[in-house]
Amino acid sequence: MITVEQAFERIVNNAVPLTTEKVDVAKASGRVIAAPIAARRSQPAANMSAMDGYAVISSDMAGPETKLTVIGESAAGHPFGESIQKDQAVRIFTGAVVPQGADQVVIQENVEVNGDVISTGEDVRPGANIRPMGIDFFEKQTVLDAGTYMSAKSIGLAASAGQAQLMVHRRPRVAILSTGDELAAPDKTKFSAYDTVNSVGPQLSALVDECGAEVCYIGQAGDTLDALTAAIKNNADADILVTIGGVSVGDKDFVQEALKSEGMALDFWKVAMRPGKPLVFGNRPGQSVLGLPGNPASAFVCALLFLRPLIDKLMGRPAPFPSGVQLPVATALPANGPRQHYIRARIIGEPGERMVDPAASQDSSLSTVLAQCDGLIVRPIDGEAVSAGSLVAFLPF
Repeated sequence: MITVEQAFERIVNNAVPLTTEKVDVAKASGRVIAAPIAARRSQPAANMSAMDGYAVISSDMAGPETKLTVIGESAAGHPFGESIQKDQAVRIFTGAVVPQGADQVVIQENVEVNGDVISTGEDVRPGANIRPMGIDFFEKQTVLDAGTYMSAKSIGLAASAGQAQLMVHRRPRVAILSTGDELAAPDKTKFSAYDTVNSVGPQLSALVDECGAEVCYIGQAGDTLDALTAAIKNNADADILVTIGGVSVGDKDFVQEALKSEGMALDFWKVAMRPGKPLVFGNRPGQSVLGLPGNPASAFVCALLFLRPLIDKLMGRPAPFPSGVQLPVATALPANGPRQHYIRARIIGEPGERMVDPAASQDSSLSTVLAQCDGLIVRPIDGEAVSAGSLVAFLPF
C-alpha cells in the first residue's frame, strides 16, 4: 500500500501533456496554449484619443486663453487624413486617431465653440487625453507565453493581438464505465430493494466536463468478466479510462482481471487513504487507467485527488498536489490512524471568521453528506489529535 503523495506522483507527475491542435480563439476557454502568442499589430496602432474633444498642438496652449480654428474632424474608424498646423484644431472623438502634429486633446467641456473657432484656457499638457501607439503592446511582442491557461481575459488579449486561431493542447477523452449488477439507472420506473441507483457515473461525468475534458460515459457493465472485457476493449482509444466499482479482490470483483486481459500494466491498487483505499492505477498503450471505488464519497474524493489533476496535466495546465489551505476547525478531532483521512466538512461562520465543521457521519455511501459539504479536512497519517480552533488543512471542492 502506497501513500497518497506516492500515488499522485505515479498518476499525475509522470503524465505528459497531450498533442496539440488549433482552435478558434473564441472557443479556447479552459485550454492551455502550446506556443507563445505574438501580436500581429500594435495596440493601438496609432495615437488615439481617450476623450471627446479637440486635438491641438500643446505649445499653442501657452497663453491665458487660446483661440484655434477647427479644420476638420477625426472619428473612430474615420481619421482626419492631414497634418495639423499652429493655431489649428481638429474635432476628435474617443477612439479616433490623433492627427499628425497634434500632441494634446482638450476635452469638449473645457472649450467654447463659436462657428469654426474654439477658445480654451487649457494649460500646456503634452500627451493629455491621448493613448500612445503601442501603449498596450507592440507588433511582434509576445503577449501570452506558452503554458498560459486561457480564460475570457486572455482570450480577449489574443484576439486583440490579431490571432484568430490558437495552438492548444488537446482535450483528453475520458471514458467512464460503471460496474455492478446492483446498479439501476436514475430514470428506472420502479426501484427494487436490492437496487443501487447509479449516481457516481453522472457525478464523475459532470466533474470531468467541468474540467474541460471530453466525456464519454460508456454506461454500466454487469459483474461478469465477459461484459467488463467487452466494454474495456471498445474504449481503447480514450486517453483516460475510468472504471467505477469492483476494484477489490472479492469473488465478484472482475475489473482488475478484465483490465489486465485487455493490456493494462498494473502500477498499484491500494492507497493509504480513507475513503478510497481500493484504487487501481495502470496504463494501456496510450491510455491511463483509473479504477475507482464504487461508493459516492470514495469515488469523488479519489477523482478530486487524482483524476482532476491528471486531466489538468494532460491539458498542459498546472497540476500541483492538492494540499489545501489552512483554516480553523470548529470541533476537536481525534488522533488519526495509518491512512490519510479526508473528512467531509462545511465552511461555517461569517467572513473573516470562517471555520470548517466536520460532518457528523463520514460513511462513504452517503450522498447527502457529500452534497452538503464544501470540502475535505485533510488528516495526515498518524496525525495527532487537534483541539477546536486549531488550524487544519482544508481542500475546497
